[in-house]
Amino acid sequence: FSGWRITVKRIAVLGMPNTGKSTFFNRFTGATASIGNWAGITVDLMMANLTLAGIPTEVIDLPGIYDLRGFSQDEIVVQTFLESTPLHLVIIILNTAQLDRQLSLALQIKHLQLPAVLLLNMADEAPKFGVKVEADKIAQHLQMPVIPMSAKYGGGYEAAVEAITHALQHQEQPICVPDLTDRLLSNTQLTSELDTILYAAVHIADQQQDALTTRLDRVLLHPVLGLPLFFAAMYLMFQVVYALGAPLQELLGSGLDWFKTVALEPALANLPPFLKGFLIDGLYDGIGTVAAFIPVILLFFFCMAIVEDSGYLARSAFLMDALMERLGLDGRSFVMSLMGFGCNVPAIMGTRVMRSPGLRMLSMLVIPFSLCSARLNVFIFMTTALFTPQVAPLVLFSLYLFSFAAALITALLFKGRFPNKDPLILELPPYRFPTTKQILIRSWSEVKHFLRWSNRFIIAGVVIVWLLNNLPPGVPPASAQTFSGMLGEAMQPVLAPLGITSQLAIALIFGFIAKEIVLGGLAVIYGTSTDASLGSTIAHQIDWVQAYSFMLFTLLYVPCLSTVAVLKSESKSAKFAAFAVAWSIALAWTTSFLFYQGARLLGL
Repeated sequence: FSGWRITVKRIAVLGMPNTGKSTFFNRFTGATASIGNWAGITVDLMMANLTLAGIPTEVIDLPGIYDLRGFSQDEIVVQTFLESTPLHLVIIILNTAQLDRQLSLALQIKHLQLPAVLLLNMADEAPKFGVKVEADKIAQHLQMPVIPMSAKYGGGYEAAVEAITHALQHQEQPICVPDLTDRLLSNTQLTSELDTILYAAVHIADQQQDALTTRLDRVLLHPVLGLPLFFAAMYLMFQVVYALGAPLQELLGSGLDWFKTVALEPALANLPPFLKGFLIDGLYDGIGTVAAFIPVILLFFFCMAIVEDSGYLARSAFLMDALMERLGLDGRSFVMSLMGFGCNVPAIMGTRVMRSPGLRMLSMLVIPFSLCSARLNVFIFMTTALFTPQVAPLVLFSLYLFSFAAALITALLFKGRFPNKDPLILELPPYRFPTTKQILIRSWSEVKHFLRWSNRFIIAGVVIVWLLNNLPPGVPPASAQTFSGMLGEAMQPVLAPLGITSQLAIALIFGFIAKEIVLGGLAVIYGTSTDASLGSTIAHQIDWVQAYSFMLFTLLYVPCLSTVAVLKSESKSAKFAAFAVAWSIALAWTTSFLFYQGARLLGL
């Protein structure tokens, strides 16, 4: 069989932002997507391998772009990919209700003579906006298959897959387009051909509106009520996450403790004490403390998926744009900061859509102050341990407000250093309620991301913390004579004015690697087996003022190692990454100092 060669065909998925491209990609590829590196391209792209009618196929999801002539980072990535990567097929995804603004992208692909299939997504929504499309006439003009469909609900999906498979079977040789921009039509030619197609095949009623969207926008985009309603919605979301997540977290923690008592301790009873302590008190307890937060993460991203996919997140960018403009930012920066609530890393990478270097740099400086899911774990634990169920959601919400405040202060102070002249172009999609399947897929994807990072960082961090807490041999664990005790005491001149103890200092130091390590580190440092006993132990050693000061410092100080790495790679400047780290430490120390010392002066 050595002479046999299996040919893998390659498909690229291309479309404008907010056209449902990722929804189609997820439906088309299932759960097989992963990150791939591509020669000559500065970013990683989503890719998946599947089989279509017996043909091994590689599918690549390209960044959303508006124009192949553009100069944004994402547009350059797509240009470079098409120039350097041979393709058997391009799948173009457009919004059926917005063909007057989007069909130009399909025209550009046509004139590059790339084999393509055009999918008119959200075809079920077009009639709400008075849009009627004759797909067969568009297909005649573009000389490619054109299939109306709904990636969200699956209408027309089978016909789309059939068209894609048929086109792939008949395209034997891959094609790439060197000197892509030189081969594109001029704007005048493109506009003329676009007008011809629109006149013949796209019919738009004079009054095009979605009644529900119009009614909701009158309230949710109100110049006075809009922002208070948005923050009220966020607060309600935190209440739901806390009310449902805390009992589930406690249940999972109890289950892990039961397994340890019933199965793990008897199985390891005959091991040497040092090894037994390492496996149970170090590795298992540390990882178990973090694993107990999986229900909370799932609920948080379940709610965030509803907010984002419903179209409300885009409206928050619109509401905040006027304020952000005064800070040297715009609504896109606000959206990226909201994305940072999940993870700072993809939010920083998302700034590539900004053409202005100043806007990108300033946005990257403020995004690390977004309260990411890893910090959320720490805060939910601390609020549960030291505050009543009535007060805990308010405390958690206040930390989100501090997160926003830190970003705003940073932007105000440094907007002169990073000037921005890039105008904001923002389309507000109609309100849509995402399907349960979409929400669950998004939520589970974030949980998998959390578990992936856990495997990479948390285990190593917990092991190191346990070793520091139990070495050198012959000294009491977690005492001042251990390496961790020495390290904590060395940090006390800096952290004692903030009310942060030597034990908490150790967790902060290792939190620089990944904030997920903080909880596992605390479990090892305090030598407790369950989330409940850890909370009780900490509550007996520090008061709520110290806990809140610790949470403020955790919120604002150095972002995790992966965030620092992506800051350096995206800014292409080690100096900028170092500046971002130094500023976050300075702001964290100052904020915690003012809070702690002010609270003590007031007798709290």
